[in-house]
Amino acid sequence: MKQLFNSLAIGLAALLSSACEPAAPPTDYDTSLDMKQLMRHVLEPASDVVWDSAGYVVDSEGEHSLAPTTDEAWAAVKAAGAMIVESGNVLMLPGRAADADWVEFSRALSTVGHKVMAAADAQDDDAVFEHGATLYSVCVACHQIHAPGL
Repeated sequence: MKQLFNSLAIGLAALLSSACEPAAPPTDYDTSLDMKQLMRHVLEPASDVVWDSAGYVVDSEGEHSLAPTTDEAWAAVKAAGAMIVESGNVLMLPGRAADADWVEFSRALSTVGHKVMAAADAQDDDAVFEHGATLYSVCVACHQIHAPGL
């Protein structure tokens, strides 16, 4: 009886431990969008929201701030920051990550996306401007290496 109990206990422990193991990550990612499509339809629109929400415009009527003025507009900036975070992750997927520089630029996108989100939460237009400039620098630096002429 003791041996049967031990066998059941070992079997139950094995079953429970296998049920608690995390699922293996998928290895079959859909990277069918080419880089131009990914940039045009995902990263560029999100970046444009950030850039269009920072700084000033001067016209014949004077200087006008581009900073969001409503909670909904700030939420759009935060959502754009989240898209930038995830774009950095998507760019590091197998089949997309070209080299170590590419991965570094992709991580920088995610980092700046988090900062944009925090600035939107704080409704800090100066921080959005600063992080928008950093975003621009990351994009330009990556394009100089991986997409000259764009």
